[in-house]
Amino acid sequence: MPGADRYVAWCEMPYQSFSLEEFAQYIGMDLRDVRKLAERGKLPGKKIGGHWRFNRARVTEWLQQEMPSLSEERLIEIERALGSRESGSKQFDLVTSMMTVEGIDLMMRAGSAGSVMRGLVDLAEQTGLLYDKTGLLDAVTEREAMCSTAMPNGVALPHPRQPMPYASGEPIICLGRTPQGVPFGSPTGILTHLFFLICSHEYDQHLHVLARLVRILDEETVTGLRETEEAEEALALLIRREKIVAERYG
Repeated sequence: MPGADRYVAWCEMPYQSFSLEEFAQYIGMDLRDVRKLAERGKLPGKKIGGHWRFNRARVTEWLQQEMPSLSEERLIEIERALGSRESGSKQFDLVTSMMTVEGIDLMMRAGSAGSVMRGLVDLAEQTGLLYDKTGLLDAVTEREAMCSTAMPNGVALPHPRQPMPYASGEPIICLGRTPQGVPFGSPTGILTHLFFLICSHEYDQHLHVLARLVRILDEETVTGLRETEEAEEALALLIRREKIVAERYG
């Protein structure tokens, strides 16, 4: 395992390659399991000179795509690994601290994926924290063109491929709901009704938020968000649910 100084330095360099051991540490997995997955071609790495190397940007994109299909246990392992580097605490409000009532629209008028993303970025602008509206919209659109962030439960998590620390004054999460639903590329072909726009400032934070959101959005919570009528109620529901979820990995 690398020393603490070396590991912190690597975390601050988005394009740095790292070893099998560093990769296992980063995602909180047993080294033996990681080695097996790498040998089976299940991980975004390459063997160079007999040693596995992983590019951080590719690892981030891989995790973004894999999150919705991971088990609760694996997501908790990832949260533990990421959370220990961020603050060492359970972070009961990791997601909901990035949300405001102004950034929630339960009657968003959108009939296509493009109009959904424009509507979400408009919401981000309403928070008063967004500096680069065009840049964020372009980044989210580019990411969705690669692979849809829609999940099988009627929820999508649009986000840039990489953190955008200069796009907003603070990290932002906005929630939009389209009552009629929108075709957004769900793997099951269903319409998507709930959209969480994520604009993080750091890599660890970005991946931690994704893992937490996937855990928060169980069937009961999704149903509650589909049925609630007020933005305040939606945020309160998410706050209650996040506290329960956060307590499970302490």
